[in-house]
Amino acid sequence: FVVVDGRETAPAAARHDMYVRDGRADMRASKVGALASGTPGALAAYELAARKHGRLPLKWHLENAAKIASDGFEIPTAYAGRIRANRNDLRRFKTSAALLLDADGKSHKEGALLKQPDLARTCRAVAKNGIEWFYGGPFAATTEKWMKANGGIMTARDLANYKVKLRNPVRVTYRGHEIVSMPPPSSGGVHLGQILNILENFDLGEMEPNSVDFIHLVTEAMKLAFADRAHWLGDADFVPVPRGLVDKTYAKELAKRIRMDRAGKVAGHGQPPRSTEDLFNRHTTHFSCADRDGNWVSCTATVNTSFGSKVIIPGTGVILNNEMDDFSIQPGVPNAFGLIGAEANAIAPGKRPLSSMSPSIVLRKGKPILAVGAAGGPTIITQTLLAIIHTIDFGLPVKEALSQPRFHHQWAPDQLRIEKKVGQKVLAVLRARGHKLKLQDRMGATQAVSLRNGKFESAHDPRILGKATTF
Repeated sequence: FVVVDGRETAPAAARHDMYVRDGRADMRASKVGALASGTPGALAAYELAARKHGRLPLKWHLENAAKIASDGFEIPTAYAGRIRANRNDLRRFKTSAALLLDADGKSHKEGALLKQPDLARTCRAVAKNGIEWFYGGPFAATTEKWMKANGGIMTARDLANYKVKLRNPVRVTYRGHEIVSMPPPSSGGVHLGQILNILENFDLGEMEPNSVDFIHLVTEAMKLAFADRAHWLGDADFVPVPRGLVDKTYAKELAKRIRMDRAGKVAGHGQPPRSTEDLFNRHTTHFSCADRDGNWVSCTATVNTSFGSKVIIPGTGVILNNEMDDFSIQPGVPNAFGLIGAEANAIAPGKRPLSSMSPSIVLRKGKPILAVGAAGGPTIITQTLLAIIHTIDFGLPVKEALSQPRFHHQWAPDQLRIEKKVGQKVLAVLRARGHKLKLQDRMGATQAVSLRNGKFESAHDPRILGKATTF
């Protein structure tokens, strides 16, 4: 298994207190504008993956992307809604407004044709000249010029110095299966493994998949893991991240804290074994795919929130991310997803911010049977978790697994987000057990492919438009 880490890095001029003004965090500066972006790494990751492990060159993919950008696409309902929700921020940046808003500054509507000629030219330039055009050439120079003019700190040198990391995956066992997932700086694989380790101490198969007991138990395990996330997780190249978080003995200790009759209060993080000595090496899209030759891929990519920093670098069509908000901009201050962090996830030059990405592959008897991952901020972890539980513990086909009601608890804030489709009877009993509920019509987007009874099955999340294809 190969883990390709193309996570963004903090620019060289970044400082731990760069968003603190008069002792208080400026929560807008880490989300919108020139200071919100980390040095992008996705293109470098794709190039490495295609060159070392693919059959088609990156150039082929870029030329296809350029055609889509040039020809345009009809804006779907959800995309139009995102433009509408972010139009005030998009208006702040001339190039972004010119692409995504009309001449009167109003949002493009559903069904409008969105063409991106600048992005098409960028894709073709990279296809022709290689990724050096992006990381060391015209794109880098244009980005630095815009940053200097708009109060940013990213430079051409930051782009030129970016390096993809090859990492060892997190590997845990669960009821006779092995789960291979993303290591730090993502928290996804660590806490996916931690939650599964906790749940292995209970017989989920004896519960109904959407029963009160099932939701209550899994929620309590989520809370314990997310409390540890807030304290321990960060870029393992900069801070010590204990391997003991996925230790089964530690999970057994945490499991003993769960009461089935009421929601527990988790005051803070736990203390995994060997926490100072056994350490890990220091607008989201997900796709999963597999082929008959035994190649499996689980890939998560993002610019963070919708339209990232809302900045499109003029003449390039490239939207910059706002991944700096994934750092702990000040201890105890929540980010855009309500997650809080500690010193382990503080900003430092060259450091990668903590992520929730959870691209995972599940094996049985050493052979892959499921590739899965999700989009949706911190719910990525819990969506992936639930997909794995529904396929392993309840034996559901992957399409059915993805259609089950979802729920999510991230310790802080103390609320259980849950889809209404679970039903009023279940919701009433959960409230009676002390859970503070936040009801949602739908949550997240999970994509998966499985091998079941010798046949591939692909599944696209039924909550959003799109499709999965099996050739």
